[in-house]
Amino acid sequence: QGYQGMVDGGDNIVEVSWESVSSILQVGGTVIGSARCKSFRSREGRLQAAFHLVQRGITNLCVIGGDGSLTGANLFREEWSGLLEELAQKGKIDAEAVKKYAYLNIVGMVGSIDNDFCGTDMTIGTDSALHRIIEVVDAIMTTAQSHQRTFVLEVMGRHCGYLALVSALACGADWVFIPEYPPAEGWEDSMCAKLSE
Repeated sequence: QGYQGMVDGGDNIVEVSWESVSSILQVGGTVIGSARCKSFRSREGRLQAAFHLVQRGITNLCVIGGDGSLTGANLFREEWSGLLEELAQKGKIDAEAVKKYAYLNIVGMVGSIDNDFCGTDMTIGTDSALHRIIEVVDAIMTTAQSHQRTFVLEVMGRHCGYLALVSALACGADWVFIPEYPPAEGWEDSMCAKLSE
């Protein structure tokens, strides 16, 4: 469950074997669980997470997520030595553990359907999100045609119009709105004229 699993500890932190990951290749990445963790936003929550990692001798993390996850990872890395010192002061770990686990190594991978991260062609999740959009459009196209209706489909992407633009191209949409190019005054008339054509 992401950071929640680190904060809660216990059975949430497990070593995976070949057997435990077999047959998950076709499943979405959230098969390992995902959670918005309010407690990790507080120092007390990060202190708990650090304690559970040190208990298991873990000092390497691979964080796959969006802005919140990667910001949290960076803060956790910055605070790491201070968290260990505080755990030692509270008697939860000894001085030897502070030395042994002095460094926290983090690999951050952008897992976001928005495709809004500079320096990568496509973020993890974008391709599968686009695939799902096209599946949905294909499924409702027949209904739209048979009822002679116009369907409006809203896709995710927060402040980035990549999914909207590419899915509009892929499924032949007649009109698309993207945040990077807000509609000009009187767009309603232009759209109606376009659709009438």
